[in-house]
Amino acid sequence: MITLCKACGTSYEIADSHPEHCKICEDERQYIPVSGQKWVDFDAVRAAHTNKWKQFESNLFSIESIPDFAIGQRAFILRTPEGNILWDCIANLDDATKTLISAIGGLKAIAISHPHYYTTMQDWAAEFDAPIYLHASDSKWIMRDSPYITRWEGDTLKLTADVSLIRLGGHFAGGSVLHWTRGEGVLLSGDIIQVTPGANAVSFMWSYPNMLPLSAATVSDITHRLSHVKFAQLYGAFEGKDITKNADEIVRRSGEKYIACLE
Repeated sequence: MITLCKACGTSYEIADSHPEHCKICEDERQYIPVSGQKWVDFDAVRAAHTNKWKQFESNLFSIESIPDFAIGQRAFILRTPEGNILWDCIANLDDATKTLISAIGGLKAIAISHPHYYTTMQDWAAEFDAPIYLHASDSKWIMRDSPYITRWEGDTLKLTADVSLIRLGGHFAGGSVLHWTRGEGVLLSGDIIQVTPGANAVSFMWSYPNMLPLSAATVSDITHRLSHVKFAQLYGAFEGKDITKNADEIVRRSGEKYIACLE
């Protein structure tokens, strides 16, 4: 049986009773709610939530659950000539989502930015017979093993001719973004890079809920890794967190501002 943490959405396989602890929430980058650790069965999540789709361009869609569940992030589907890629993951895999993804050709691959969004990735992978690409640096945070999981190493991994994963670190050691060279370039950042409310800047944190920053050296390294990557658009982890032009320049300027504030 599969049970999910209600605070972060991480899934655990259980035989009898729910776990006493969620290792993801006990880490300082997440939190245990004041009301305590609570659990919900996978089937109950599917019964209580539905998934909303949004099309940004002909080949880019977001998927998010309503009402919000756990952290409330969105996932993305990129349609490429070599197959569809799911970026990040949400917990709810309902029948409508299965039908819609199958109708557009299934999934070639699943890639996830960091452990907070692992959720029910194992079930998505099994449903669509798609490998999951996770950075090896974050292996300790995999709470359910799966034959579909591939642990990649290094700083870049090419998924298709025009889609690559880039390890930036920061929020997690293996924290990664997805770069799509289509058009002027698209970056899907999860919350490794977080879009600010005005959508004219970004920021970088070690822990978002606990408001713990990254060091100036770490942010400098992140912006250096992106200095030769061209992307006009950036889509973050949450609805409305989109930068639709000059995103690479905005990330550069934001990194400089962040470092200046710390100094």
